[in-house]
Formats: sequence, structure tokens, C-alpha cells
Amino acid sequence: MANRLALFDCDGTLVDSQRSIFLCVEDAFARAGLPPPDRLAARRVVGLSLVPAMQMLMPDAHTDLHIQLAEDYKTAFQRLRGAGLVEEPLFDGIAETLDALEADGWMLGVATGKSDRGLDLCLRQHGLRERFVTLQTADRHPSKPHPSMVREAMAEAAARPATTVMIGDTSFDMAMGVAAGARALGVDWGYHPGHELIAAGAYHVAAHPGELLEAMQ
Repeated sequence: MANRLALFDCDGTLVDSQRSIFLCVEDAFARAGLPPPDRLAARRVVGLSLVPAMQMLMPDAHTDLHIQLAEDYKTAFQRLRGAGLVEEPLFDGIAETLDALEADGWMLGVATGKSDRGLDLCLRQHGLRERFVTLQTADRHPSKPHPSMVREAMAEAAARPATTVMIGDTSFDMAMGVAAGARALGVDWGYHPGHELIAAGAYHVAAHPGELLEAMQ
């Protein structure tokens, strides 16, 4: 019998990292001598891998600039973390929801545009690293919405598409889950509005983490 897998996005779903993300985007653009993008535009690319995110923010720029901006973003984030200034608090209710899911027999996983190192540090900060049986990041997969991360997570967790729920806050998460044959469950406390999550394939959009377990039955 296949395991049930609750597969979470990280930024905007498990943790509220937007302040740190905005600071690093603005730093990367400043180093390139560019004005910072509008923060609403920056919110819309959260969840993508870094180079595709920069491509979306600067669609007319050369690929070399997209790559440089992505590298400068990573450098800015490392500096911020080294100074102890990265802010990635758990959203209210997430810890309790993870407890409830595990008690109900769900296995937990993460599929994120973060790097391996960034995800590991984030989860360890909250004492959650060992709770997740599978961790999929942008270091080893194509950017969302390609289904590679979900497929690998299901393989590692011995789950099937019919027993997997992809939980996220962006249309990229929803499209990725649908492309892998999983159910896609949206959350409205992140970066994309609920109507966009529905349009991308979400069967439901939760207003609070406490709704997730019931919505997954």
C-alpha cells in the first residue's frame, strides 16, 4: 500500500521569508547598477529557481545578466545569514499542522526553489529537519512548475500520485503538482492570490494551516 505524502513548498507556505527575499533581490539589482524591481513583481517570482526568476523580472535582458543577478542574490543571502539577519519565521499554525498530519499517518516532504543548504538551515532553525522524509530543491531539479521534484519526492517516500498532496502558495506549486498527477492544495497566506491557485489546478485554497488536514481527507 502506498504511503500518503504531504509535500510542502517552503517560502510563503511553511515560512514567511519575504523580507529577506526582498532585501537580497534589491541588493543583487543594486550591484548590477539597476533600479530594484517593484516588490509586487518580486513576490510573483518567489518559488521559481533563481535564474528563471531573474528572467521573469528582466525579460528583455541577456542571459548573462540573469545568471549574474542570480549569483549576486545568493551572495547577498549568504551575507545576510552570516550576519544573523535572515528572517524566516514559521507561519502561525504550521507547527501544529505538521503534528496533526503526522499523527494522522501522513509522511512529510518539501519541494522548494531554495538551495539544499538554504533549506537545511531553515528547517534546522525551527527544529524540523528530521520531520521530513524527502527534501527536493532547486539544486537538483529543473525549476517549478516542472514536475521533477514531486516525482522524486514520491519515489523517495514510496507514495503514488493519488496519495500525494502538493501544498503551496503559488501557481507554480499548483501546476507542478498537477503535472506530476498529485492533488494540488493552495494556501492563501503566501505570494499568489487564491484565484490564480485555482486557475493553476488547486482543488481547494486553505485560509489557515488548521484547514489543511481536513482538506486532505
